[in-house]
Amino acid sequence: MNVIITGASRGIGYELCKAFAEKPDNKIFALARNGEKLSNLAAEINSDRFHMLAFDLNNRDYKKKLLPEIKASLGRVDILINNAGALLHKPFQEITDEDFDAVFGMNVKSPFRLIRDLLPLFNKPAHIINISSMGGVQGSVKFPGLSLYSASKGALAILTECLALEFKDQQIYVNALAIGAVQTEMLAEAFPGYKAPLQPGQMAAFIKEFALTGHRYFNGKVLPVSLSTP
Repeated sequence: MNVIITGASRGIGYELCKAFAEKPDNKIFALARNGEKLSNLAAEINSDRFHMLAFDLNNRDYKKKLLPEIKASLGRVDILINNAGALLHKPFQEITDEDFDAVFGMNVKSPFRLIRDLLPLFNKPAHIINISSMGGVQGSVKFPGLSLYSASKGALAILTECLALEFKDQQIYVNALAIGAVQTEMLAEAFPGYKAPLQPGQMAAFIKEFALTGHRYFNGKVLPVSLSTP
């Protein structure tokens, strides 16, 4: 399998790369802004099947800088995991226009652009997994200070449903996993002191298996993956 994973420099994305690298047939293309952490990941995996690029997904040069690297490293794409995300923990009345653009740019626009620009490279079948959040699920418990983050993850969930319908005849399957509490740096920012029931490696193992087989059973679904609130 040829797999692209965004947000690969820490947390679930980091563990996902390691999990996919366990199988010798898999090629991984890891994306993150932090090149030093990606280099550490590459050293840990130590495989010529692992490719990486330090790239800011808010950068507009997808077609000039990103796609040529993906084509050269993978050729075709079987799995895309849109894991990168931006968190903002701020009271609503203090949120700026710049905050809105930054959060929606990372959590909604970058998956949109990556999927759109990768369309010619997807194999048939292919599986796109958008990592959403329980905060973006209608009717779930909400928390003060996370309105913009939750709204962006809700938008990503709706985009997932729409794209599954549009790509149905192309055998490109699109699902979202609404992740609950996992002990990551992002969780610590949102809920200081809270101890999550799952570690990043445990959630990564689940996402990996879902990426490989979930499209056989689901398409256009937003599936909660949560043991606790938050």
